[in-house]
Amino acid sequence: MHDNDITGIIEADKAHVWHHLTQHKAFETSDPRIIVEGKGIHVWDATGKKFLDAVSGGVWTVNVGYGRESIANVVRDQLIKLPYFAGAAGTIPGAQFAEKLIEKMPGMTRVYYNNSGSEANEKAFKMVRQIAHKRYGGKKHKILFRERDYHGTTIGTLSACGQPQRAEQYGPFAPGFVEVPHCLEYRAQWDLSGEAYGKRAADAIEEVILREGPETVGALCLEPVTAGGGVITPPPGYWERVQEICKKYDILLHIDEVVCGLGRTGTWFGYQNYGIKPDMVTMAKGVASGYAAIACLVTTEEVFNMFKDDAADPMSYFRDISTFGGCTAGPAAAMENMRIIEDENLLGNTLAMGERLMLRLEELKEKHAVVGDVRGKGLFCGAELVADRATKEPVAEALAQKVVAECGAQGVMIGVTNRSLPGFNNTLCLSPALIATPDDIDQIADSIDVALTRVFG
Repeated sequence: MHDNDITGIIEADKAHVWHHLTQHKAFETSDPRIIVEGKGIHVWDATGKKFLDAVSGGVWTVNVGYGRESIANVVRDQLIKLPYFAGAAGTIPGAQFAEKLIEKMPGMTRVYYNNSGSEANEKAFKMVRQIAHKRYGGKKHKILFRERDYHGTTIGTLSACGQPQRAEQYGPFAPGFVEVPHCLEYRAQWDLSGEAYGKRAADAIEEVILREGPETVGALCLEPVTAGGGVITPPPGYWERVQEICKKYDILLHIDEVVCGLGRTGTWFGYQNYGIKPDMVTMAKGVASGYAAIACLVTTEEVFNMFKDDAADPMSYFRDISTFGGCTAGPAAAMENMRIIEDENLLGNTLAMGERLMLRLEELKEKHAVVGDVRGKGLFCGAELVADRATKEPVAEALAQKVVAECGAQGVMIGVTNRSLPGFNNTLCLSPALIATPDDIDQIADSIDVALTRVFG
C-alpha cells in the first residue's frame, strides 16, 4: 500500500523524536513504530503492515475513525478564513460549536476552550481555587480525587493523580489535593456487593470530607468510568450517593470526560449514564476525534455567575487564557465530528457493538482462567488478567504486555494499563472507534483468544 521508501523518516525519528510513554533504549537495536496512514478503523505502519486499531489512536481518541475527508475539508476552509484569534474575543466556529455542545448537555451553559484534557482540568482546578478565595476566604480550596483516576500530565493535574506510577518522581506537588478510595468492586475494600458496595464506596468519600473538614473541601473530581486505572465502571448506587454528598456539603462536582466524552460509552457523555448533574465537565480526546486539538471545560450558569457578580472588583473575573484555545480548527472539526456521530447513529452503534464486545469478553472469561474480571460501558471495555482467580493475584506485567504484543502480531492493536498502579498494570484495554462492525469486534476478541492461549496455554 505504501510504495515510497521512508528509511529517511525512520532514521530522522530515531535521531530526533522523543516518543511519549516510551523507553528508548530498545531503539538502539530496533526501529520505532511509525504509523503512516489510517482509514476507517485500520492503520498501516511503515512496513506496510495493516492493523485493526482497537484503541482509537492509542489513547481513546479517534472516535469516528480515520480518513474523514469532511472533517479535513471544514478544517481547511476554516483555516483559510481565520485560523486563530485569542479567546478574549469570539469566533464563528467557537460560538456555533458551543451552542451545539450545550444542546447535548442539559443543565450546562458555558464552554471554556482549551487545547488538552490536562489543561481543561487545570482550568477547573483554578476556578475552584478562585471561588474559594472569592467566597470562602480561601478556606474551601481542597480538591478531592479518586484512587485509580487520572486527570492529566501537568504538575497541577498530577497533584490529583490516583495512579502512583504516573506521578512518581515528578513531585513535589501542589498542596490541597486529597485522595478518596476507588470504587472497583472486583478489588473490594469492604465485604459487600452490588448496590450496597456502591453506596459504601461513596460513603468513603464522605468520610474523607469529614476528616478534612467540609468547610475546606471545594470540589470532587471524578471520571465517570475510570480509564487508565483499570476501566472501572461504577457499581450501582455509587453515583446517586456521590451526588447527595456533594449537595450536602456544598461541594462542586467536576466530571472528567476526557476519555468518555462524545460517545465512547454510548451516550454523549459518560455521566449521562448515571443521572449525574455536574457543576463542571471537562473533555478533550473525542471532541474532534484527533482531527484538531481541542478541549473544553463546560460549567453551569451558577458557576459562571460567580465570576461576574462583582464587576467593580478588577480581580473578580476568571483571569486565565489558553493560547491555543483560540484556534478555530478545533471547534470547526468538533462540529463536523458531532454531525457524523448523529447522522451515522454512532451512539446506537456503540451500544450495540459494546454489548457484543462484552459478550465476547465474557466468553473469553469462561474459556481462560487467566481472565479474572471483564467490565465496560459502550465501546470502552477492559479485561483484568489474574494468575489465580481465587486470590485475584494479578499476572506479571510483562505477561499482560506480551498479550498485547501477540495481538499485534495478528494485526490487532489493543492496550493495557501502563505505568499506572504498581503490581496492577494487568488490565487489557479496548476502545475501538465508534464505527466498529460486528466483524471488527469478533476480530478483536478472536485475537485476544489466540494471544491468551499463546501466552498462558
